[in-house]
Amino acid sequence: MSLRRGKAMSRSVGRAIHHYEMISDGDRIAVGLSGGKDSLTLMWALQERLSRIPIHYSLFAVYIDLGFEKDPAHLVTSYCKEMGYKLQVEHTDYGTLAHSEENQENPCFLCSRLRRRRLFEIADELGCNKLALGHNMDDIIETLFLNMCYSGQISTMVPCQPFFKGKLTVIRPLAFIDGWSSKTRVLPQRLQSAAKSERCSAVCTRRTGR
Repeated sequence: MSLRRGKAMSRSVGRAIHHYEMISDGDRIAVGLSGGKDSLTLMWALQERLSRIPIHYSLFAVYIDLGFEKDPAHLVTSYCKEMGYKLQVEHTDYGTLAHSEENQENPCFLCSRLRRRRLFEIADELGCNKLALGHNMDDIIETLFLNMCYSGQISTMVPCQPFFKGKLTVIRPLAFIDGWSSKTRVLPQRLQSAAKSERCSAVCTRRTGR
């Protein structure tokens, strides 16, 4: 792993956390893992900060198995065990349900909605007051343009957003990391196999052309 890249990424994560006041002492933070590089890097960054900051918070990794045949749950589980992360794996059929023949209009929207709802529920079950997601700067900008083009609304996801009257706050510590930087994010070599496993890329490519 590149020490220089690691420091640069950590600084960007730290700036976002301080700017939006995302994390406080004593927070219990559920971290939504998708198996991709963004969320795995986010978990690494949040854990790495604990050794050099004056506050303490608890991290709980949560992975939603969407039910696809080649879901990399075992790779994520193995990596989290090696790194000493607390991981909860939730097995569902959200992916296959959303991409079924009965739901061809907007499968990715339904899959995302079901996954997000379950993440909220698990965060509550774990007693967490924060839910960290791995969206980066490009994701935020892309959502803005999608909403403008398809919904006629000027809106996007925000780096720090309270839900349920403040009971749970969704935070996005990678908000200051752009897409180019995210392609070269700092990951140990042993993590590449897990991060490169795309759970639904074939299905989404067929339906969206991406």
